Amino acid sequence: MDIEKAQEYILRELEARLDSTLFYHGVHHTIDVVHAAMDIARLEGIMDAESIQLLWTAALYHDCGFMTTYRGHEEAGCVVVREVLPGLGYDAEQIEKICGMIMATKIPQSPKNELERVICDADLDYLGRNDFEHISATLFEELKSRDMVEDIPAWDAIQVRFLEAHQYWTVSEQKRRNAVKQRHLKQLKKTARTL
Repeated sequence: MDIEKAQEYILRELEARLDSTLFYHGVHHTIDVVHAAMDIARLEGIMDAESIQLLWTAALYHDCGFMTTYRGHEEAGCVVVREVLPGLGYDAEQIEKICGMIMATKIPQSPKNELERVICDADLDYLGRNDFEHISATLFEELKSRDMVEDIPAWDAIQVRFLEAHQYWTVSEQKRRNAVKQRHLKQLKKTARTL
């Protein structure tokens, strides 16, 4: 696995091909998910080199399907993975593990193994962080530009439902993020009541 070339390739492609209205799902989100995945893997005690490389690669490629489509981007991302990674030293089994991780991030999330649980938590790590409001505002702008949400009150209602249904899958992320996530949910409910 040539992870350096895999990273170089996809970051260059994302920079060149992602729509400028992907205010949330931009390259910055991909890099954030890579960092979160590595943090969570360390906290979960995942240390074998191949698992880390597969997780890193999946995090890099998890939203690359946005280069061609908005809905169904996970499936589109797997098409990219299956086209690009064989030429970079990834074998069929490794590619299927990466696609499994990408597909697990589809909402509602459905992780089936440890690495899939880690990437799911990394993808939504911000829900339990202090930069939640800023990041959520970028997602609102992205959805609004696609006529997928009408206004802030509608967005707040969507977020309340999403946060109520969401769960972190790893023990480390539950310990690290649940309390702050609940604080955000409480604030959103309070805001929704005052409107």
